[in-house]
Amino acid sequence: MASELNKLTIAEASSKLRAREITAMQLTRDCLDRIAAAEPRLHAFITVCEKQAFEQARAADARLAAGNAPAMCGIPLGIKDIYATKGIRTTCASRILGTFVPPFDATVIERLRADGAIFVGKTNMDEFAMGSSTENSAFGPTMNPHDTARVAGGSSGGSAAAVAAHECLGALGTDTGGSIREPASFCGVVGIKPTYSRVSRYGVVAYASSLDQVGPFARSVRDAAIIIRTIAGKDVRDSTCSARPVPDYERALTGDVKGLRIGVPREYFVEGMQPEVEQSIRSALKSYESLGASTVEISLPHTGYAIAAYYLVATAEASANLARYDGIRFGLRVNAEDNIALYETTRAQGFGAEVKRRIMLGTFALSAGYYDAYYLKAQKVRTLIRNDFERAFEKCDLIVTPVAPTTAFKIGEKMNDPLTMYLSDIFTISVNLAGLPGMSIPCGHDSNNLPIGMQLIAPPFAEETILRAGDAFERTGAFKPRTAAGTL
Repeated sequence: MASELNKLTIAEASSKLRAREITAMQLTRDCLDRIAAAEPRLHAFITVCEKQAFEQARAADARLAAGNAPAMCGIPLGIKDIYATKGIRTTCASRILGTFVPPFDATVIERLRADGAIFVGKTNMDEFAMGSSTENSAFGPTMNPHDTARVAGGSSGGSAAAVAAHECLGALGTDTGGSIREPASFCGVVGIKPTYSRVSRYGVVAYASSLDQVGPFARSVRDAAIIIRTIAGKDVRDSTCSARPVPDYERALTGDVKGLRIGVPREYFVEGMQPEVEQSIRSALKSYESLGASTVEISLPHTGYAIAAYYLVATAEASANLARYDGIRFGLRVNAEDNIALYETTRAQGFGAEVKRRIMLGTFALSAGYYDAYYLKAQKVRTLIRNDFERAFEKCDLIVTPVAPTTAFKIGEKMNDPLTMYLSDIFTISVNLAGLPGMSIPCGHDSNNLPIGMQLIAPPFAEETILRAGDAFERTGAFKPRTAAGTL
């Protein structure tokens, strides 16, 4: 690649495209060349959409030539393989949907298409978004572009790795318990989980419907703001989607955080955390203080119950949502002598071990005699966790925490210990239970040059606050993200 336009940010590329300094075809070609070079070692994509991408690029160039093109016109993106994409297979990284091609687009895909964005491929993920490392994919794990012996995080690991490795300028993921923020932290990119209901979930294959949320990966806060503005907003096809007007999130990026009150929860700095993670977060907090923000210690006392509550609520909802994969209507069908045998054989062959584990956990929690003891109690704990945040936000405007207790762990290190794997999301799960917006932004590296992410959490629909704070930190230059592109 001589030009390496794939290393541009979305904001930079959009400006150059609209000034006609570069073309969408050139930009797309550089991204696809990078994919061809990196994928043998990275495995961030399940499906590469070269033909469709070039068709979209030609259409984008025609639109750009006509003038008044939106900011996302001509921008190559990776799409997590959990979104319905018309004419392009959507597998959820599962054998049971290995050949499924949707006849329609998810709402956010429609909106990106309408703005002229380009889809270079469908990215790898943990099967049905169930995992923290992308090792549960039926198509094999995604490697971390900073160290290919380590995980990229999950469940949206393919999207995070693709952005970090410059295979695309941005990407979409989903976040049920940390599945955008954790891989963003592990791969050294920006990842945002918006407020629950801020972005439509129509056409997104469901894992846990009361927790799932759509969000972007990007290499800067500004780029993430551009994507969110495009995909957010009311959708009559999603009854949970908010009708609140969508702000111009870029206007919030003023660099000014004077007077901002930052809460630091004592429960998020725990024994056993990797020391370099805490050091990086503490250093970032000092940077905020130098900008005129203040810090205050807060308490989120029910944090210790979040993992247990999450794995009851999420698995119960997964049990209901995944019942539709029966070998009858779509996806894999393994013929048998009767319908019961067909269901059993299809699901046994189609689902991986982690998906089966979570279906069984959820079915047990919802079964007669156990519903009140488990699922209902978990929902009550969820309310207590939300109340903790509401009280905390009486004292502060923003909460800062680590994203994960450690940097990226080695591939295979936690696969035989599900509980240890689940604890990877200990700092992110509460945000989903409470329905709040959260963002991971790079803030440091450990001694192995692995990225460390800082989590910014705000009240409902206060995405502007986390974007403003994240952008202000980027502007300080206190931390310069290291590129992962040279390692592949």
